[in-house]
Amino acid sequence: MELLRVRIERAGYEERDDVVKDVGFALEAGRLVGLIGPNGAGKSTTIKAILGLIKLTKGEVSFCGPEGTYAYIPEHPILYEELTLWEHLELAAAAYGLTEERFRKRAEELLARFRLGDVRDHLTTSFSKGMQQKVMLVIGFLTKPDVYIVDEPFIGLDPKATKELLDTLNEERRRGAAILMSTHVLDTAERICDSFVLLNGGETVAQGDLEHIRRQCGKPGATLFECFHTLT
Repeated sequence: MELLRVRIERAGYEERDDVVKDVGFALEAGRLVGLIGPNGAGKSTTIKAILGLIKLTKGEVSFCGPEGTYAYIPEHPILYEELTLWEHLELAAAAYGLTEERFRKRAEELLARFRLGDVRDHLTTSFSKGMQQKVMLVIGFLTKPDVYIVDEPFIGLDPKATKELLDTLNEERRRGAAILMSTHVLDTAERICDSFVLLNGGETVAQGDLEHIRRQCGKPGATLFECFHTLT
């Protein structure tokens, strides 16, 4: 079952409206798709176009799941200086219309999982970069949407937090959610992603599972890292 369908003919900005062109793919329930590419390849523009944040976008993006819901976990934490961790979660719950019972149960579970329970009443400005990134993960996982769009989630996370992130992503996949994940951590991407969209120069240069990517770059048995460097 498709939960997200993307067909971007072109997307960009006033100074250049074709930063991304002819990018198309679909996300199916329970699948994790890696959005891969070097810096400047168009990954961030693609994500912004999917989220409807770029005015100059031509194409079609459809969230076609049962609820049509999605969560975005950005690369750089976006937090309010005057709010505590718990107040951030309350704000997110109010925005998504979660019931108090559902919110509290899920929030407590996630705070325990990411080891943030002891700082729930602290201002997030006092947190390290890794802790702030974990706050964004907790907010993103709070609502259990149909689709997750995750941008460079491993930056700043320690090994234990990385494992908790991967475990939570796998739980959500088993629940039936679809995940689009942009990352530079290619060894992890190779291990966890079902398929890949490899961008370079704003265009798709390869797409499919690893075996298909290998065939497209003519390197049987190559790692994702090796394919990446061949194609970009």
